[in-house]
Amino acid sequence: MSTRSYARPAFESKLCPPEQLAERAAALPQPLVFTNGCFDILHRGHVTYLAQARALGAAMVVALNTDASVRRQGKGDDRPMNPLEDRLAVMAALESVDLVTWFDEDTPIARILDARPGILVKGGDWAPERIVGAPEVRAWGGEVHSIPFEVERSTTALIRRIRGK
Repeated sequence: MSTRSYARPAFESKLCPPEQLAERAAALPQPLVFTNGCFDILHRGHVTYLAQARALGAAMVVALNTDASVRRQGKGDDRPMNPLEDRLAVMAALESVDLVTWFDEDTPIARILDARPGILVKGGDWAPERIVGAPEVRAWGGEVHSIPFEVERSTTALIRRIRGK
């Protein structure tokens, strides 16, 4: 058995505790894109959406719901399937993502205010006027986008299919 030590994966440098977000987001190329979600079991719909969101700006921050925040959304007692630590690592490994942070509140408004993105994005199931942070981002001259789903996928549907329900 080898005793060689391995370097930590480079993507781990993208993990950003909330208290560091304002400083680290300010250092990213502008315009900065911000999106958020659970991203429980990453699928094609997620990665397509994330690539499209990232293409709107020069860098992108993704804020993930903590496990408790996901449970409060009523997605099911067994959600999230993957704990926050795993979801953060998978998100950070994506090329389209520059920083990954998290929020325990019911909305990501505190992270939005910390990051001060020029572009706020959610998926097509969110009307722009319903997107949390839209008034604030528009007030400082930013844009708000709702990206239509190009690939219809759902983590909930995927879990039902796996379980044969």
